[in-house]
Amino acid sequence: MAQQRRVHLSTQRPTSTVCVLGTELSLDVCGSAPKDAVAFHVQGTPGVKLYVVHETQSIKLPSSVSRWPLAAGTEVLLAMDALSKDVGDEKVRISYFGEAGGVPVGRAMLYLTCVDVSLDADTSRSGAPRFSPLPPPQATWTWGADGHGAILLVNCDRDDPKAETPDNRDTAVLSYADLKDMSQMVLRTRGPRTIFAGHRLLLHVDFSDADKVGVFYGGNSIALEEYKHVLGGSKLVYAVKPSRHQEESIFYVEGLAFPDVGFSGLVAFHVTLLESPEKGGLLETPIFTDTVVFRVAPWIMTPNTAAPLEVFVCSVDDNEDFVAAVGAMAEKAKCPLTICPLPENRQDRWIQDEVEFGYVQAPHKTFPVVFDSPRDRGLKDFPVKSILGPDFGYVARQAPEGASSLDSFGNLEVSPPVTVQGKEYPLGRILIGSSFPRFGGRRMAKAVKDFLMAQQVQAPVELFSDWLQVGHVDEFLSFVPAPDRKGFRLLLASPSACYQLLKEKQEEGFGEAAMFEGLQDVPKPTINEILANEALRKFNNYVQVRKGREQGAPFQRLDFLCPSVPLDQDILDVPQLFQGDVATGAGAFFPDMVNMLVLGRHLGIPKPFGPLVGGQCCLEERVRALLEPLGLTCTFIDDYFSYHVLSGEVHCGTNVRRKPSAFKWWHMVP
Repeated sequence: MAQQRRVHLSTQRPTSTVCVLGTELSLDVCGSAPKDAVAFHVQGTPGVKLYVVHETQSIKLPSSVSRWPLAAGTEVLLAMDALSKDVGDEKVRISYFGEAGGVPVGRAMLYLTCVDVSLDADTSRSGAPRFSPLPPPQATWTWGADGHGAILLVNCDRDDPKAETPDNRDTAVLSYADLKDMSQMVLRTRGPRTIFAGHRLLLHVDFSDADKVGVFYGGNSIALEEYKHVLGGSKLVYAVKPSRHQEESIFYVEGLAFPDVGFSGLVAFHVTLLESPEKGGLLETPIFTDTVVFRVAPWIMTPNTAAPLEVFVCSVDDNEDFVAAVGAMAEKAKCPLTICPLPENRQDRWIQDEVEFGYVQAPHKTFPVVFDSPRDRGLKDFPVKSILGPDFGYVARQAPEGASSLDSFGNLEVSPPVTVQGKEYPLGRILIGSSFPRFGGRRMAKAVKDFLMAQQVQAPVELFSDWLQVGHVDEFLSFVPAPDRKGFRLLLASPSACYQLLKEKQEEGFGEAAMFEGLQDVPKPTINEILANEALRKFNNYVQVRKGREQGAPFQRLDFLCPSVPLDQDILDVPQLFQGDVATGAGAFFPDMVNMLVLGRHLGIPKPFGPLVGGQCCLEERVRALLEPLGLTCTFIDDYFSYHVLSGEVHCGTNVRRKPSAFKWWHMVP
């Protein structure tokens, strides 16, 4: 529906006004009529479309009726669909008549200038703003493949290596690369240039949105030093001075904040054309406003099944062999390896717990963003000092209430794309470990969970993990790629599968085969001893993670995948035993094989040191039998003394930046 503005006329002197292309003017014919007038006649020059609204009907002029009664509710509407060449080059005249008719008792003359004022952005999501006579609605934002609405990136990288903070914390343009992270917003002003000298154009942002965005403008110059911060923060309004020679003014918009509690991610910008009063001392009158709405792009996680782009591992005093093994695996996967040295990690080897790699995406640009956890141990400076940089962003959330183990990002995973009860999640669902709400216990920090929820595109699911001493979801589940069906398999750490395997080997006559052969100063229980340990069996019945397989199972949310379809074909039980007690929580009895490094078809699995049967570890052989038919290659990495005895494994000690999804997040409907 076109914007409509009421114009007051005068029979004492001519009135001049601006008509913006695509809007309507409502002429106050009754209010300006002489007191003895009872009817009126209206006519205009060819560039003006006129309508008389009478008795709820709209009649286009000219019509067979030459004079219209001055009745309540009668009004004249006009519109123009061609730009004026000169100021006041189109006219409308209204003649008023008394009871006798004949000579008019008064006339009102209106001089019109048609201009175009529009605020445009990439609402079609093509990668650049495109002017169109029929653009998508600028003032709304809709999800879906057929949706519309412009997109902003949070400018959270650091394009200038000399800068101390990310680009979203300054109010300067320091490089052309910085501009490329921003979205363009184009103000178009067409029509006689002199008309804009007598009117003001204001670009403005709502107070509630001002701290979420920054806007830069360089005028007609391309020199970096000419780009000034004109809107955002404490700057709510910018007076635009249209060029005499150019019809377009290009503004560059950056996001400053991700969606979060109290911020949906939507930001509106407005341009308003103000008409100065003919008499001094009166307020300017807004005669037209155009609006464009942006959505700030969410932070998106990548699942294990996504292609690896870079592997990270920490070098500490006692893990040289582990780093070498990870490096060899990365080489097989043709994936670059980044080693965080001791001076940067300060003996903190748990790089999975410190950060999570994701990305942000707009039609014009995509770049990785590292999410820094609130754990803040030895690695706390590594993300800012060594990862943040050109086209590599940074975001963090703190835990004012104090960080727990559940705030480490080994407790933050994401599934591959899934469909749940007919609802598609093309970017997967975020998985976080938690405790049962009614029973207290540890929970992920509210600030972190709120942030993840607010991104909308990977609807988080809380899984019960507080039964574990460390409490991370990566201790009992992992995803690996598969060539069929859903394109993945879910691996679950399964005590029942382990007991079944050990029982088979006992019945085959290998009951005296022992665990942990080759490890010094480590007890070496036999298969017979493990199966006879009733306390161990009872505890593992408690921690059995497969939903519906055991009574009292604590893992109750596998429905995040697809509750309406049987999951057995997509879930693989990986043999695993846990030890501990209910009060202090569970830990892996032997290296936890689901806590693996996934690099495409190459898997780096904690070496379990299981009983040797025919010279081969029976636990390794069972895992190979599960995974190699999927085209996966299993490499068992010895992490026993360097990670396992410290309550972590291969996945905990590595991290991977992965390829963003080919699916565009704005095509989904949350």
